[in-house]
Amino acid sequence: MQEKRNIQIIEWEDLDKRKFYSFGVFMTMTIRAGVYPATLIRTRLQVQKGKSLYGGTLDAFLKILRAEGVRGLYRGFLVNTFTLISGQGYITTYELARKYISAYSENNALKSLVAGGSASLVAQSITVPIDIVSQHLMMQGQGGHMGRFQIQPKNVLAAKHKWMFGQTRDIIVQIFAADGVRGFYRGYVASLLTYIPNSAVWWPFYHFYAEQLSKWAPSECPHLLLQAMAGPLAAATASTVTNPMDVVRARVQVEGKSSVIETFRQLLAEEGCWGMTKGLSARIISSTPTAIVMVVGYETLKKLSLRPELVDSRHW
Repeated sequence: MQEKRNIQIIEWEDLDKRKFYSFGVFMTMTIRAGVYPATLIRTRLQVQKGKSLYGGTLDAFLKILRAEGVRGLYRGFLVNTFTLISGQGYITTYELARKYISAYSENNALKSLVAGGSASLVAQSITVPIDIVSQHLMMQGQGGHMGRFQIQPKNVLAAKHKWMFGQTRDIIVQIFAADGVRGFYRGYVASLLTYIPNSAVWWPFYHFYAEQLSKWAPSECPHLLLQAMAGPLAAATASTVTNPMDVVRARVQVEGKSSVIETFRQLLAEEGCWGMTKGLSARIISSTPTAIVMVVGYETLKKLSLRPELVDSRHW
């Protein structure tokens, strides 16, 4: 047990792994369902040229809702649920990496940074092909299609009865025909350059903000409340730092560009520094509730998964 900090951290060796994974799947699915509309809006804003279709986050939300209904906000969601696998890979890698680094250093910031980056590397290797397909599905709808591929009309009609499976098959076939297997890993480097720093920044700042809040809060203040406040602060910090690369990643994957550097240069030339902030408000809006739910869910998950003999040892 780590006793040095005001807010004690539940480590890997403190957990009942069976409970941890059982509750973890449910938690991950719930979070993804809640924030998916904001993810879809963010992706469309990042891919569109200038403000050709949407004027901003709220404008995009209202237009999609009016033109495509609630289903429009969940295009590609069924495919995206397969990222549950990467979610479990992420938390396992994070916790195991923290445990491994503890043998060499007790510095929590170092453990969080290295473990967060390592976890993102593993997760992105699984997630990128799923993201490629789901992002192209996100682009179908109002204004025709904004990506490289277009759903066949027969499957647009069939999808009304078969949800997204016909459209998913069309997208997969078109990606493979155009780029082969490599097409499913288009933007992989850009994803790593986005999400490894994002994860590596998020965890240290999360613990840092939680520590600072604990110094100002009354001693009887629940730790979970402080952690729930620290999560969005860390998410906003990480999102702001990594958003330029996230815009480049979205364009590489959806528009089929092959060079991260050239995409970055083109974006800068066409839309200036403002282009680097595209989708940032949607990203922060989506990351704020995501961070709150994730932190409360993850810390609750770890509390519920504590080994029986340790249950009474933590302030909650």
